[in-house]
Amino acid sequence: MQIAHKTILVTGAGSGIGRELCFQLLKKGARVAGVDINPGSLLETQTIAGVSEERFKGFALDITDKEKTDRLPQEVIRHFGTADGLINNAGIIQPFKPVNDLTMEEIHRVMNVNFYGMVYLTKAFLPLFLQRPQAHIVNISSMGGFIPFPGQTIYGAAKAAVKLFTEGLYAELRDTSVQVTVVHPGAIATNITENSGLGKPKLGDKASSSSMALSAPRAAALIIQAMEKNKFRVTVGKDAALLDVFYRVNPKWATHFIGKMMKKVLQQQTLSE
Repeated sequence: MQIAHKTILVTGAGSGIGRELCFQLLKKGARVAGVDINPGSLLETQTIAGVSEERFKGFALDITDKEKTDRLPQEVIRHFGTADGLINNAGIIQPFKPVNDLTMEEIHRVMNVNFYGMVYLTKAFLPLFLQRPQAHIVNISSMGGFIPFPGQTIYGAAKAAVKLFTEGLYAELRDTSVQVTVVHPGAIATNITENSGLGKPKLGDKASSSSMALSAPRAAALIIQAMEKNKFRVTVGKDAALLDVFYRVNPKWATHFIGKMMKKVLQQQTLSE
């Protein structure tokens, strides 16, 4: 997909990868509709980008609210005239706990943000995209979507659902003008722990402390590159690429390996509380 002169929606646009996606899309000549639950963060993204509302417009939205999400396409069309792409980036992690210790409220929250929010936005914009000469949907899964991380089991289940939803959508839209890409990032240096409502990162938080963690700007660049090249699937980061291979070769061994690693993380998490 050619990015220049297109109107692209980015969810989670107020921080982390989402904010970097906005910056880099703008540099490539796109117009960006930034979506985030926090209006102040959206304003900050626009201020840092240094562009007018003709190029970037923030839409404060809780993506788990289906009624409001259904109204978003008309709001975007009213401002930009149309829309050509959607990057479903917004997501949260769960508390670092085993399933037995999670409340159903915590489970529903993770599934609603990571899976249903993505579905709502895809459903809302797909009819419009099918009318465009060229459109693209990018859904951000995770390496946790293809290999289990104990202590993040519900998060992984949500991201696995994103993976299969996206791959099924790709197959359904293969003969249309709408391209579909699924992205599996590894550890990225962002503030996802705080944005998930879990407070400041603690000892053992892999997203902030891993030596293999990729910077948000680099992750955003790889995601946009995948969009431009109409890739079906892409891993982002050396850890995601390596674990993808390990899990394909020996799923049980890879699961045991990650289990041992996450056991240490959970122990460190408990000690730091």
